[in-house]
Amino acid sequence: MKLNRILVTGGAGYIGSHTVKKLINEGYRVLVYDNLSDGHKEAVHPKAELVVGDIGDSDKINQAMKRFKPDAVINFAGFIQVGESIKNPGKYFYNNDCFGINLMEAMVKNKVKYIIYSSSAGVYGEPKKVPIKEDDPKNPINTYGRTKLVFEWILKSYEEAFGIKWTALRYFNAAGASKDGELGEDHITETHIIPLIIQTAMDKNKEFKIFGNDYPTPDGTCVRDYIHVEDLASAHVLALEYLIKTSKCEVCNLGIGKGYSNQELVNAVKKVSKINFKVHYGPRRSGDPAQLIADSSKAKRILKWQPKYDKIERIIETAWKWHIGHPNGY
Repeated sequence: MKLNRILVTGGAGYIGSHTVKKLINEGYRVLVYDNLSDGHKEAVHPKAELVVGDIGDSDKINQAMKRFKPDAVINFAGFIQVGESIKNPGKYFYNNDCFGINLMEAMVKNKVKYIIYSSSAGVYGEPKKVPIKEDDPKNPINTYGRTKLVFEWILKSYEEAFGIKWTALRYFNAAGASKDGELGEDHITETHIIPLIIQTAMDKNKEFKIFGNDYPTPDGTCVRDYIHVEDLASAHVLALEYLIKTSKCEVCNLGIGKGYSNQELVNAVKKVSKINFKVHYGPRRSGDPAQLIADSSKAKRILKWQPKYDKIERIIETAWKWHIGHPNGY
């Protein structure tokens, strides 16, 4: 019998809402558990149930599991801003790790044996080589990346103690919006580069600021691997199916295996929008590695995952469509 009841923490957020939509379309029953601090009720699929709650509330997350009886959990609940994590480490360790333990304890109490974890390429820090493989050294250079690595260790400990099976998906830079234009990226405090560039093109900002143009990269600006959010959603569902089928704990990188620089992103937004705008070059931002590019061959091999969006212009086209249709967000 197919295990089909999935609890998704952070399911009203950017990546979470796209994954919930994919789960619903694949026939799963979904309970979204989200405190809406950076998520949106409007982004939750109408066929999913929403419980507004915080994973810091151990009683509430336990009661939600007790009532819904999930077969598995997908955990997107976490703070994600690198700059803020450096300035306020306590906030990040409490939410991403300490409160995450509440989730694990609720799983133990309710005998939930499977979890997919939204991890990050931030666990690697400044890589010695690219593309990055899963077994390359982990040396995160900011608090956000450290919290992600710590929770991977927490998962390992709960596997050893209670037999909980897990998969950690280390994805690089999520981007884009749903192809149908329904879901997109709308953070209360926007720090992601593509929506910030798009906002500049839409005349919401006077100019776009690139942090650093003296990195050891072809054009001097940071290079990142950008993965479309629908490809990420697909990977989470495939990882869930693989985990339930095999009970093998795995770590997988998710990316397209090609990097694009900040300057190339600016050029692509100008091309897609047909709008020119000013660009300012400022000093480097603390905690930013020069290059992060994924080796995703493991995910392709064991999960049978294949990203559909492998060109930055195609990714940005979907984001542009959503922002034009939702100029003030949800």
